[in-house]
Formats: sequence, structure tokens, C-alpha cells
Amino acid sequence: MVRRVIVANEKDVEGLKRIGKIVAQCLEHMFSKIEPGMNLKELDDVGRDFLLAHGARSAPEVTYQFPGATCISINQEAAHGIPRSHIQIKAGDLINIDVSAELDGYFADTGGSTCLAPINQNLKKLCKATKMARDKAIENCRAGESMNLIGKTVEKVARKFGYNIIRNLGSHGVGKKLHEEPGFIPSYYDPGEKRIFKEGMVITVEPFLTTGSDWAHDTGDGWTLINPGNHYSAQYEHTIIITKSQPIICTLT
Repeated sequence: MVRRVIVANEKDVEGLKRIGKIVAQCLEHMFSKIEPGMNLKELDDVGRDFLLAHGARSAPEVTYQFPGATCISINQEAAHGIPRSHIQIKAGDLINIDVSAELDGYFADTGGSTCLAPINQNLKKLCKATKMARDKAIENCRAGESMNLIGKTVEKVARKFGYNIIRNLGSHGVGKKLHEEPGFIPSYYDPGEKRIFKEGMVITVEPFLTTGSDWAHDTGDGWTLINPGNHYSAQYEHTIIITKSQPIICTLT
């Protein structure tokens, strides 16, 4: 049973909210700057400049020496995409951005997906369902409840819209590190999951719904994960603090 509790006082709450707001605003800022013709490195530089301007450090760079300030995955890429200068954004692309950063010893993590015009209505539906899965899962995250409620809720939404779930990507602990206890929390229902949410626990909630695949594959570059079979996926993510009632969402603008 997980016993580690990160949030000990109001200082912790405020520290997490502060970095949470920065990464949320960074994500929103990056989305606003996307346009066909720019490359992924240019988009990543937008995020890097925003984080630096707010005194924050890129968490994947600090923690894993990731080759970019943010993770940008495009079309069939599922997660951890490297923002390369030779990959150009095109009209109609599906783009996922994951922004995580550190400020004053606190880490927060957020992400989202967007469809570029001309908008593919099937991909727009995928994004809508994934965001809904995240939001409904968050409603079930409270002290004393089983962690498998995240997966149970995400599965319900996925089935309703006819989507699969990437089973090797999911939620995780965050707060004083980018990835920490309680470790990996699946986005699929695991009846054998016995861990319980504890008050003060800090986690992400980040489902990945797909148009058919259920396992993201390594592309061989050491980072990027891709959906096999030419399938698409979407991801939406918040960092939250567990309480006895509704959780505190840190990554709001």
C-alpha cells in the first residue's frame, strides 16, 4: 500500500498550483502558435521560451536529458515525440503536446491534443472523447477510493465512443519528481489493483484513447512511441492533488 504523501501544508499546495498554472499556460500558448509550415523544433522553442520566461525548467530535460523542452507527437505518434527540426507541421495534422516543468522543487505535468484545419471530424471526436475520459476519471479520484476507478471510468468512456486504450501508457505520481510514487496507474480497468488513493497524494490523470491499437511501440529513437496499424491516438492530462472530496486540479490556466 502506498503511504507516501507529498502535500503536507499550504506551501506545497501553492507550489504545485504555481508550476501547474505555468505548464497549463505554456500548453495553451504553444497551441495558439501552431501553424502549417512551422517545424516541431520551432514549436518546441515557443514552449522553451515560455517556461524560461516564467523561471521554470523543462522536466524531461532535467530528469531524463530528453532532446527537447516539451514532447510533441504528431499523427500516428502516441507519446514522447522528439521535436525535430526536419518534421514540418501540415494542414490537417493531429498534434499532441506534453508539457512538464519544475519550479522551486515542485513538478507539474499536463498535455493535450489538437486537430489542425481542415479538421478531420473523426479525429475531433477522438479528442473530445479522450478529454471527457480524463475529466470523468478525475471526478472519481478521492481519498479512500481505489486507483482502479481511473481505468474503470476511462474504459467506460472508450467503449461508449468505440475507442481502444493504450495499455502501456497511463497516469503516474508526480510532485517532487516528474515520476514518483504511486508509480504507473493504468487507464484500463484492473480488478486486481488494490492501491488506494491517500489524502495529499499528487498524480497525473492522462488517458490515451486510440482508433484501434492498444499498445504503443518504440520507434527505435529511444523516446518516441507510435501507434501500429496507422492508428491515431489522443491524450489529455491534468496534475491533481487527492483530497477527501473533489481533487485539486493544479494544471488550470
